[in-house]
Amino acid sequence: MEGKQKPIFNKRIFWDVNFEKMDYDLRANFVIERVFERGDVEDIRNCRRYYGDEKVTQALLNAKFLPEHRIHLASAVIDKPLSEFRCYILRQSNPELFPY
Repeated sequence: MEGKQKPIFNKRIFWDVNFEKMDYDLRANFVIERVFERGDVEDIRNCRRYYGDEKVTQALLNAKFLPEHRIHLASAVIDKPLSEFRCYILRQSNPELFPY
């Protein structure tokens, strides 16, 4: 990804980190998970454009947590069944940990 222009995301997605100094490549999984958790359609498009679908797919399938409605969105975007998402499997095996 050398030389690629940084993706532009809404700063509200990264309200709790130093947005300007974040290393998009070193923290790729964090960025992808956060964009899918809190971003809008344009943020998700920019994320997929920057990282590519293979990297996005791997990050989402291995994420420890995504809100339930966002797991469904991620499933539709990357065209993978819910049963392949680590966070979905964890939620099924520990339902009391996720009371919503």
